[in-house]
Amino acid sequence: QVQLTESGGGLVQAGGSLSISCVAAGFSSINYLGWYRQAPGKQRELVALVDIGGDINYADSVKGRFTMSIEYDKSTVHLQMNSLKPEDTAVYYCTAKGVPRTGSRGPFDFWGQGTQVTVSS
Repeated sequence: QVQLTESGGGLVQAGGSLSISCVAAGFSSINYLGWYRQAPGKQRELVALVDIGGDINYADSVKGRFTMSIEYDKSTVHLQMNSLKPEDTAVYYCTAKGVPRTGSRGPFDFWGQGTQVTVSS
């Protein structure tokens, strides 16, 4: 069974740092893995995504402040968020596109439950 398990997040003052992680389980292959976020009243938007080739795509709004790292042997991604701003406040969702190990055809898109990141001014 596919599972995306997020951890980390919380409350931090502006200018501070937080880290969130996501473990992807139950896949036979993953096309991409990463993070989206959704602030109250706004659409879900890309934060950072790594593709099967190892290329990482960052949203312009987080470039230079957020860094994603990958543990390929553990199918885990970490997002280090520095110089956080109040506008970074959102629920951060782990997402993956891949083929489930159960044998279902794919690839399919999957989403985690989300983890709250709140940046106070």
